[in-house]
Amino acid sequence: QVQLVESGGGLVQPGGSLRLSCAASGFTFSSSYMTWVRQAPGKGLEWVSTISSGGGTSYADSVKGRFTSSRDNAKNTLYLQMNSLKPEDTAVYYCAKGSNRGQGTQVTVSS
Repeated sequence: QVQLVESGGGLVQPGGSLRLSCAASGFTFSSSYMTWVRQAPGKGLEWVSTISSGGGTSYADSVKGRFTSSRDNAKNTLYLQMNSLKPEDTAVYYCAKGSNRGQGTQVTVSS
């Protein structure tokens, strides 16, 4: 079955950086589109980024130019490099394959 395990979250000051990882198993990762979504406190799920099997990427306007999604198909791992973080980026971040999501990793941006 699909298993997705996120890591790399934490507390960071505004303007800082974090890199999230998502270890995938139970499916053919290399041929799968993968997505990052997030959920801020008291809000619904927000799409952040999608990366195709070939590495093409798309981003929400709110993160474009600051976040970069990448993948290592040899390691079955998805990454989200987050730079210039803002307090409004505070959320639980999930990687997803279709309707399957991991448990999420908390990112808190605060001084």
